[in-house]
Amino acid sequence: MTPLRASLLALAVLGAAGAASAQTKIKIADSFPVGHYLPKYFTTPMMERLKANPAAKGLEFEYYPAEQLGKAKDFLSLTQSGLIDIAYVAPGFVSDKMPASVVSELPLPFQGSCQPTLAYFNLAKPGGLLDKKEFAPNGVRLIFTIVLPPYQVITRKPFGNLKEIEGMKIRASGSAKELLLKKLKAVPVLMPTPEVYESLSRGTIDGVLFPFNSLAPYEIDKLSKTGTIGSNFGSFVANWVISEKRFQSLPPALQKDLMTMGEELTKSVCRQVEKDEAGDIEKTKTVGVKLTPLSKADQDALEAAAAEVSTEWAQNLDRRGKGGTEVLNAFKAGLAGK
Repeated sequence: MTPLRASLLALAVLGAAGAASAQTKIKIADSFPVGHYLPKYFTTPMMERLKANPAAKGLEFEYYPAEQLGKAKDFLSLTQSGLIDIAYVAPGFVSDKMPASVVSELPLPFQGSCQPTLAYFNLAKPGGLLDKKEFAPNGVRLIFTIVLPPYQVITRKPFGNLKEIEGMKIRASGSAKELLLKKLKAVPVLMPTPEVYESLSRGTIDGVLFPFNSLAPYEIDKLSKTGTIGSNFGSFVANWVISEKRFQSLPPALQKDLMTMGEELTKSVCRQVEKDEAGDIEKTKTVGVKLTPLSKADQDALEAAAAEVSTEWAQNLDRRGKGGTEVLNAFKAGLAGK
């Protein structure tokens, strides 16, 4: 064998070994801080269940929290490229690629987490309307999803009504909440969640749109003085996806277990999040944040603005050929249990 052939053979062997090594590892990544409730409720149970499946023999699971493998806004592309196998993908952070998938973030008349989560899951799971429009074309499939309870306005300084948040720089995530804040004459500032604490502490922003469940994990409550309660300023949908290519490489028994478990956890975690919210509200009050319901006049004004936002959001997507009205109507039907 010539030296050249020997070198080429060695490179081929090394390449095959590298590919085999990559196939025996399943890398899971998100942007949540260590101890956050969502990885605790989903990622850890998922890994433990998959490890126990005989079809997972020879597979090694690696979990990378807190943006260790990249920024939250890059998780979709990192999953598409194969650098991550299962990742947390928030449509609100990749609205250029998944614009219709933020439908559940609109300030629609829903309560809690399970009502919007189950309506959304039926649209986004394989074969659903959103899967056909955005997940499948992006080369990924939904495993697990959670729509968080309605967001509230939480600020660094006291406010007593909607008029007093006019001009405030309020952090938003996604186009739906951005539109609503503009309607309310506040200044929306789009930024990923991991950047919020520093921006709030420096005064770069005056407040946030946040759910009660997420205040303590990001220590936002420690920097806040006032907030609303009982209103809906929009929500946030968190998806965990796997690339279709990686999914098809898994043993059929593991594929089935992964999808069955994803649906089971979607249903159980939303119930747990709803149970947690009451305690999170009390914790928020305990650290000194004053929570006050909007007056009837302000609530009516909020709902009128929210209705306009939903219509304009859908019409904007329609103009781009994205079927916004179709998606909005399908999601509303899901909320109504149809």
